Amino acid sequence: MLVPRQRWKHFAAMALIGDGVMALICPRHDAAVWATGGPRPWRRWMHKLEDRPMLTRAIGAAQIAAGICWAMYEERED
Repeated sequence: MLVPRQRWKHFAAMALIGDGVMALICPRHDAAVWATGGPRPWRRWMHKLEDRPMLTRAIGAAQIAAGICWAMYEERED
């Protein structure tokens, strides 16, 4: 059974992977969703990503890889 700390790490890895998939499928929409909140520099960066779908896809692919690596690392610790 997962303890609360492990559960949060698992959830974070899932969210990272899921957001990466969304960035691959709909890069402009994914960036637009993230541009609706947060500090001004963050919103500016997300608006720039709306105009650069290939960069958004590359970041999404990196998110997926990082999430998978994180999940595999956490599994080894159990």
